[in-house]
Amino acid sequence: MTDLDLSRELCGFIEQSPTAFHAAAQMANMLDEVGFCRLSETQPWDVERGGSYYVVRNGSSIVAFRVGEHLPQDGYTLQMAAAHTDSPMFKVKHVPELEGPGEYLRLDVEGYGGMLDATWLDRPLGLAGRVMVRTDEGRVESRLVASTKDVALIPNVAIHQRRDANQGFAYNRQVDLCPLFSAGALKAGAFDAMVAELAGCAPKDILGKDLYVVNRTAPRVWGWADEFVSAPRLDNLQCTFAGLNALMATHNDAHVTLFACFDNEEVGSGTSRGALSTFLRDTLVRLNAALGYTQETYLRALAGSFMVSCDNGHAVHPNHPELYDAPNCGHLNGGVLVKEAASQKYTTDALSRAVFTAVCQRAGVPVQTFANRSDNVGGSTLGNLSARHVSVPTVDVGLAQLAMHSSYETAGVHDTACLLHALQAFYACDLRLEADSFTLG
Repeated sequence: MTDLDLSRELCGFIEQSPTAFHAAAQMANMLDEVGFCRLSETQPWDVERGGSYYVVRNGSSIVAFRVGEHLPQDGYTLQMAAAHTDSPMFKVKHVPELEGPGEYLRLDVEGYGGMLDATWLDRPLGLAGRVMVRTDEGRVESRLVASTKDVALIPNVAIHQRRDANQGFAYNRQVDLCPLFSAGALKAGAFDAMVAELAGCAPKDILGKDLYVVNRTAPRVWGWADEFVSAPRLDNLQCTFAGLNALMATHNDAHVTLFACFDNEEVGSGTSRGALSTFLRDTLVRLNAALGYTQETYLRALAGSFMVSCDNGHAVHPNHPELYDAPNCGHLNGGVLVKEAASQKYTTDALSRAVFTAVCQRAGVPVQTFANRSDNVGGSTLGNLSARHVSVPTVDVGLAQLAMHSSYETAGVHDTACLLHALQAFYACDLRLEADSFTLG
């Protein structure tokens, strides 16, 4: 498959993943198709050597793993990668409608994550998420919904009423960013009626909602030389797509290989399904026990394991190169970014950089270095948070993109393949860590 074909597959994956719930469901379908067995956190686990498994939490986070067929009886190690399923967008509040002025019906929304607010205005928006529905049998079940048409729009104020708009404007999310839902054709209660129709139930049977207004603009490859890919939610579905495909394509008979995708990274990860939760640790403890290993073996396994934390990074902006650290910056189509920070918000150190660089060199994958300017504190990602419960050497990597947290982001066509090939090589290698040294078998 060419890099261009892979980017087109990425576009399809993103289009089918308007929310974290849809992304996790699509990942589960992909794993089912290649023979992974779904495990339930509420049921006993039957895990065998040579098997492939996955577990879902909250319908929005997923951990998938393969168990080596020839896993040693006296111990094992884990070769893990992680990404996240969520992206910044506007969440609809439980009581969703704001009436007026006049016949207008607007939506009451709240920002989820640190989005670039201005990019959401004057853009037709759809609705997607999950609803909890009471059935005739007395069960309450989760149903995914996604509108097939645009149903809302956040209108700008015309330049005639805001003459200084082009001098910069700070949007008030309670006032300026309420999506327009109707100009009179719909009346109070229409939103919940619409959601019920999408969910195939009566409005009275909806007991809970996690709904978002989403950008339905189709992802696309563009440029005279087909060198760019633009889409909503590239951060972080690009890494999610690459990581999942790498795991599905690789078998390692001597190790456990694992890919984890967490929800809620964009709001700090401090939930039952975020990187700060016990989800990964719970999965590993149960895997260890199901294979008949002891707690001592589990602790030894962690000591020799490794994680690649995957979350997109910043490409140098073509109009503002001064915003970046010149010797340590990334470019579109330049390969995988290895991200570092003295604060350890990125966990990369000399050892983890060396491991990942050696893997990439073996695979022929180009590597770039990223660090923030020293006068600009960057955000954190998954690696340093998951390490609080699963403490293993970790490298933070990503793919370079423009306009991070815009409603429509841009990356390089060749870079998805770079991360895919790097993670395939990582999953396939015989990594042996010992204190502060390692070998790649």
